[in-house]
Amino acid sequence: MIAEKRAVIFDLDGTLLDTLQDLADSGNAVLQAHGFEPHPVDDYRTFIGNGMINLVRDIFPEKDRPEEGAETNAILDEYREAYERNWKNTTKPFSGIPELLKEIQSLGIPIGVMSNKAHDFTVKCVETFLPEWEWHIVLGAREGVPKKPDPTAALEVAAAAGALPSDCYFIGDSDVDMMTAVNAGMHAVGVSWGFRPVDELLEHGATKILERPGDLLTLLA
Repeated sequence: MIAEKRAVIFDLDGTLLDTLQDLADSGNAVLQAHGFEPHPVDDYRTFIGNGMINLVRDIFPEKDRPEEGAETNAILDEYREAYERNWKNTTKPFSGIPELLKEIQSLGIPIGVMSNKAHDFTVKCVETFLPEWEWHIVLGAREGVPKKPDPTAALEVAAAAGALPSDCYFIGDSDVDMMTAVNAGMHAVGVSWGFRPVDELLEHGATKILERPGDLLTLLA
């Protein structure tokens, strides 16, 4: 039987880590290799969140988007190669995140990561930029497992943490994150420092918006 205790599940990009520049540089490298103009970095705020395979299609002009299947998979391979070169160039935790994680762990509350980023890159980013904390489980996008906003992986994280969904706080910066929390029966908590506007989070189910990482401690008190 699952013990009744709280757990905190974090999205990765735009919530724990500021990955925007490295993701944008990788996408723009692919575009330029195919003869297209790069996007301003801020444009990637709307491309990120639905997984790499959607990102590599969305960055192309609509009339030039690769067809689903082999063509998209080839572009995805190019993007992964570019991101392999760039993923740790400028990425870092958002201000206040290390202090927040330290406080949560001092309370004995389990923490996990659940991202639509490819699983291997998700694990590498957590191990490299957030190595000091004990993560109960870290999950990225995996073949055969539905991506957010499907609740499957979020429920997997809750089970690994030994918590009921209703006792979990899902922390994220996008509409997809808030919908995931709602679909999983978890507390939907948005962050104001991420890649998407606060209004988007509220429209998709956020019941609380954190202005800074430390505000989460008030919810957990």
